[in-house]
Amino acid sequence: MQELLARLKALDPNASLALRIIACFDELVRGGVNMHGLLGAAASLSGCVAGYAAEAADRTMRVSPEGQILKEGATPTREGALEVNGMAVWLERQGPAHANDRMILERLALALAIRSGHQAEDPLRRLGDLLDDDVDVEQRRATAARLGLSPGLRYRVASLPLFANWKQHRELLEDVVHTRFGPLHVCVLRAEDKHIDASPCGIGVSTAIDDLHRSLGTALVSLRLCSIPDVPVVVADEYGGLVDLLAQCSVDRPLLDVEELESVMQHPWAAQTLDALLRSASIRDASRIAGVHHSTMQARLETIRDLLSFDPLEGLGRTRVGLAFLAWRVRHSTALDLPPPARR
Repeated sequence: MQELLARLKALDPNASLALRIIACFDELVRGGVNMHGLLGAAASLSGCVAGYAAEAADRTMRVSPEGQILKEGATPTREGALEVNGMAVWLERQGPAHANDRMILERLALALAIRSGHQAEDPLRRLGDLLDDDVDVEQRRATAARLGLSPGLRYRVASLPLFANWKQHRELLEDVVHTRFGPLHVCVLRAEDKHIDASPCGIGVSTAIDDLHRSLGTALVSLRLCSIPDVPVVVADEYGGLVDLLAQCSVDRPLLDVEELESVMQHPWAAQTLDALLRSASIRDASRIAGVHHSTMQARLETIRDLLSFDPLEGLGRTRVGLAFLAWRVRHSTALDLPPPARR
């Protein structure tokens, strides 16, 4: 737990603290952390003692920000306590409440209820249902209606890591959603909206409400195609069906052409050269995009030809190398790697 909290505290200061609170408790619940650990997390995040009392069992526990269980002594202050599911949780703060105190208590109460086996409704976890194709379609439509989405409009999903750097954080329909890559910050945008002022960020294709899980899939691929600082945002529309195809494939399980491409990618100029090749109609255009002399580009392409079993410039070979290069970028993506803490 302490390692998790340390990593969360090292995130970019512009990241939303509320989202970090949600992600923290989500991960602690998934990890099966006990009551002491959950209260310790609340105390560490708030910077003051966190308390719990169960009405039925007449049980009380108070934990300091240092993670120590406090012995019974003076009657603790329960001002602003949250009472739900037969228990009360509170923060023993001196002075006025802080902006995120209520959020911490809500997440703490939910985590304790889940751990004790109570069924607790979590109003903040609805986006996950909307984007999960395993959830019944009628339930997804009902969720969309509660979130204010119109069945006659199209929307797109954007995905970002919790440590994304926001230049400006406007009001969005957003939440932390669990994915196969862990908890991610996810937003739902109108179809015509293709911009979020944050990086790294992947923005998926536009779909009807019933297919928003598909937009999420393309948003995840787009996010993994990001490369800070050169490619901070990727919009799936730029690659069209190629991103949709990668979203439906297990790109972490090597594709045949990707395995061949690995030998090419050992060259420091390979990524720049292939990207220029895919964005051009001729070798001369590729030279201009890559910023190298025509003869240099020609020599690089000859090297690539020698390393591959197919010609990347002719017929289906161009399609094969293009798809393989995108899959390679996704496979070797560092967009979801937590950056090292900034030096203080």
